[in-house]
Amino acid sequence: MSDTTSDSLPDATRDGVTTKTGRDRAQYGLCAALAVLGVLLLADAARIGHATSSNDPVGPRPVPIILGLLLLVTAVLYAVDVFRGGVGSAEEGEDVDLSTGSDWKTLGLLAAFFILNAVLIEPLGWVISGTILFAGSAFALGNRHHVRGLLIGLGLALATFYAFAIGLDVNLPAGVLQGIL
Repeated sequence: MSDTTSDSLPDATRDGVTTKTGRDRAQYGLCAALAVLGVLLLADAARIGHATSSNDPVGPRPVPIILGLLLLVTAVLYAVDVFRGGVGSAEEGEDVDLSTGSDWKTLGLLAAFFILNAVLIEPLGWVISGTILFAGSAFALGNRHHVRGLLIGLGLALATFYAFAIGLDVNLPAGVLQGIL
């Protein structure tokens, strides 16, 4: 009796690593999800009314139609690749040791700084909460130069504040610095 079934092909060895080749059913699930997303995007684009103006002669419909079609084409091409036995390559180029566990302390600190930013952005404003977010994230990721981290965080927060205000015409909350910025 043979080990190979209709759903799997024999094991392949590449660079000394043995991997199971064949049709991975989970990949077909991803193909189906891409196809469903493409169909939903096309259906939603069909509901957009025909709206053009002198500033926008094309209107809002072409972009979701193009994206929906591209998602459908990607789903079909991906399904064909999976059917032919295509598999992704194993982790080769990353400098990540897959045998070690997750760094929950770093993840917890990053989550805490993001939550703190969400809580402080309205009362203190983006510049102060963004500075805390950027400097705190740098600290969580290993930066131990606190003053430099705060100064760089302040620079990033100010740059994004003015980039949104001037470049995008979106006003981020100024908080306690209202009238100063």
